[in-house]
Amino acid sequence: MTLAGRIAWDDTILPFQLDRADIRGRVGRLDSVLETILGQHDYPAAVAALVAEATLITALIGQTIKRRWRLSLQIRGDGPLRMIATDYFGPAEEEAPARMRAYAAYDAAALAAAAPEKPFDLIGQGVLAILIDQGPGSAPYQGVTPIAGESLADCAETYFAQSEQIPTRFALAMGEAVEPGGESHWRGGGVLLQHMPKASPIAKQAASGFDGLLAAEDMLDGADAENWRRAVMLLETVEATELVGPHVGAEALLMRLFSEEEPRVYPAQPVRFGCTCAPEKVVRTLALYSPEDIAAMTTDDGKVTADCQFCGAHYEFDPGELGTGAVGRG
Repeated sequence: MTLAGRIAWDDTILPFQLDRADIRGRVGRLDSVLETILGQHDYPAAVAALVAEATLITALIGQTIKRRWRLSLQIRGDGPLRMIATDYFGPAEEEAPARMRAYAAYDAAALAAAAPEKPFDLIGQGVLAILIDQGPGSAPYQGVTPIAGESLADCAETYFAQSEQIPTRFALAMGEAVEPGGESHWRGGGVLLQHMPKASPIAKQAASGFDGLLAAEDMLDGADAENWRRAVMLLETVEATELVGPHVGAEALLMRLFSEEEPRVYPAQPVRFGCTCAPEKVVRTLALYSPEDIAAMTTDDGKVTADCQFCGAHYEFDPGELGTGAVGRG
């Protein structure tokens, strides 16, 4: 990819609705968010690509949650790539940006020995889970489906069909874009379509999706099915350069794809990198450990250390102060 410059909708999610087809969706673009997330770690290329895909999916899904809520996506597998975890934090105030973070855990030796046909194969068998935390006083919601299909987008589509019975389709593109002068930066873009759910959605036929699970087409019939097929066919004409390139804005892309579907756009949601780790939270976590455990964690120079997997922040504590309100230093 060649990057000519940044455009106004970088690091934003634009919600829209196709009035004619009764379909809602989001158009998203992440650049500095991806660059910051992936810049925290020296991931192998295949792992970085999957983290980028998971982050983009989370951003497109998370735009719908309410203020101060958190939407988390986790992919866990038995392959060399053991886990990808992403968080989307709803904005704290009106017009404030949402915040995102992500990381991956993998077996470096197994990864080096693997020869997958595509990065997705590094996950192996496992599950995709989505958790929504509404804050204190509310029980978190969690939905889980098996890893299925050929990509994380396939997994997410299966999740919505199987767990929510909402027909869903993604078009995604991500990668390292090269600026004039040779510097490269991660960029990602995508479009999400979802058919508006009925009051009591029920699958109309046997499951026809991956591994015998539900697919979008299993929940639609008649005019709804025809509208969905038409919108998906139009979405499939999108090119990767339109999703991540600097020359096509979000509204222009919607008009190019869906002009006859009467797209209606809503205010865009800005997105920024943001981590919620803090010394006080680490202290509260360490307070759960026994004095023997704390002693085992203490380094030769008399410190208990902790590192944030999301942002790389490093904390050090005096073991004698843990549990007494110490806040450490990052």
